[in-house]
Amino acid sequence: MTTNNPTDPNQVRLTGENSFIRLMQQQGGVHTTRVSHWRVLWSPAGAGHALFLKSDAIGDQVRVYADNIALARWLQEEIESLLFPQFADRSLPVVEADFIKSGDGRAFWTERVDSDDDSILLSWYDFIEPFMLRVAAGSIAGRPHGVYSCFVPAKQAQVTINGKVASGKPFLEMRGDKQSSSACLAWSETWVRP
Repeated sequence: MTTNNPTDPNQVRLTGENSFIRLMQQQGGVHTTRVSHWRVLWSPAGAGHALFLKSDAIGDQVRVYADNIALARWLQEEIESLLFPQFADRSLPVVEADFIKSGDGRAFWTERVDSDDDSILLSWYDFIEPFMLRVAAGSIAGRPHGVYSCFVPAKQAQVTINGKVASGKPFLEMRGDKQSSSACLAWSETWVRP
C-alpha cells in the first residue's frame, strides 16, 4: 500500500493570523485605508502582535504598532516587503501598543490597538461563508512563500482612528472560485518557504 507524505516539505516561517481591511470609494479604486493586522503565535522573532496602517484618516501616513518590535521588523523584511512595500519601510518608528480582540467571528470581530497617543478600532461584520486559501510556495512570481489560511470575508468593515472613521468601504472580490472581500479575517494562517 502506497501513501502520500502528509507533511509540507517547506520551512515554517510563522503561524497565527493576518487579518486585513482595504477600503475604497469604488470597486477597483485606490485604497483610502489599508490595514494589515498580525497576531503571531510562532515565528523566528517570537510571538506577538503588529499593525501596519495607512489611511486617509491620518493624512495617508503609514504607521506601525506592535507589542514585539522584533516581530514587526521581521514581518517587514520577511513578508510585508512582498505584500505592500510601504509597510516594509524600516525607517518607520514602531509604536508600542496593547492589542485586544472581541467578537465571535460569526456576527462581528473587533481588534483594538491602543498606544500612548492613539486608539484604533478595526471592525469586521456581515460575513460571507469562510473558505480555505492555499497558495503553494513559489507559485506566485517574485514570492517564494506559500500560505495556508482560513479566510472569513466581511461585506462590511470599519477603521476608526482616535474617533475618526476612515472613508471608503470594502468591496467583494473573487479569490479563485470563492467569493471573498477586500476585508477578511485571516485565521489559522501559516506561511512557509523553501
